[in-house]
Amino acid sequence: MLAIGNGAKKELLEQIKLVGVNNIVITPIIDQVEGEVMDIAKQKNDKYSPGLTLQDAESIGEIIKAVESVSPEIIIETNFVRSGYRRSGKLVGVEPSFFNISDFHLNKGKMFNEHHTYWGDQVCIIGHGVKIKFFSQEDPIGKYIKAGPIWLKVVGVLEEKYISDKAISNLGIRDFNMDVFAPIKTVLIRYKNRALVTKQKIEAVMSFDDDEEGPSPRKNYHQIDRLVVTVARTEDMTATADIIRRMIERRHLKVIDFEISIPEELLKQQQRTKDIFNIVLGAIASISLLIGGIGIMNIMLASVLERIKEIGIRLAIGARREDVVLQFVMEAVLISISGGLIGIVLGIIFSALISNFSEIETIVSWLSVIVSFTVAAAVGLVFGIAPARRAAAQDPVVSLRHD
Repeated sequence: MLAIGNGAKKELLEQIKLVGVNNIVITPIIDQVEGEVMDIAKQKNDKYSPGLTLQDAESIGEIIKAVESVSPEIIIETNFVRSGYRRSGKLVGVEPSFFNISDFHLNKGKMFNEHHTYWGDQVCIIGHGVKIKFFSQEDPIGKYIKAGPIWLKVVGVLEEKYISDKAISNLGIRDFNMDVFAPIKTVLIRYKNRALVTKQKIEAVMSFDDDEEGPSPRKNYHQIDRLVVTVARTEDMTATADIIRRMIERRHLKVIDFEISIPEELLKQQQRTKDIFNIVLGAIASISLLIGGIGIMNIMLASVLERIKEIGIRLAIGARREDVVLQFVMEAVLISISGGLIGIVLGIIFSALISNFSEIETIVSWLSVIVSFTVAAAVGLVFGIAPARRAAAQDPVVSLRHD
């Protein structure tokens, strides 16, 4: 049980590191248009949103004092090519603040400098997985990798970052090890800038086709694909998220085409669920301990009945009642300690089996072993007192006559 609890705690801490502490994540909403024909037409004429843009990110950082840093991201699905090898992946346009917010560290090379970010230079930082795939036998620093139609110069390599499948599914995190990171202006200038799409083009996509039963799907008109905002103080998270929501809503002319989430709240909810699970496990274990203790007590009571004559002999030759109590208590403790040692061995074995054959991570620590051993000894001590006192209360004369 303690191993499962330690594993759950470690997993939660790792997920907190992945999403960052005190982060607010803003993502665009790209949906299908539905509703009455007149409502859609009215919506087209009355409401227009430019989508999530770099201006939104800059405004949040400049206006809201509680915000510590802002990291916009543009994600492009593309192909990476080098030395005749090709692999699909994600080119991510980021600001230098992205690496601090995401707790990414360089294994070698350097971060983007001011010249890279201002002029949109053809440079990139690659993940550990990309380095293994394309530069397994050489140092990638200063080499080039083709991302889509453009060759990018590698200036840095990130340290490997382990991400579990559970974190990917629960938090919407991708495997960053296989990403290539470029300055966000490099992506906007040399690849794609969706903010250049005009209102007429958007309305053309939203328009009806006479041969169709409904409107066409909406295209992604958002300039950026993800915006991460770091708040200086944890207690300001909820209030800051509400201010950001109202601020972006005004900038988007009341069009709710974005979604705000606080990963830390999701993790806290997961932790509450795991705490309930651990409480249930603890209750089951307590019942098991109670049954085990009652079993020890019954065994010792039966032992007292079988050894009444032995008790009488000991008392007759000078043993004190305290000596008899100590003898039976020690026997009860030895029984529980023996069971505790067997339980520790089985606990380590079952913890390893759970980790190998399920998605539950277990961590066996020395503290959990000591606690388990102490509890086992305490159970024997507590439930061995009653039989020991009963043994000591025997009359020596009556005990000697017992057959």
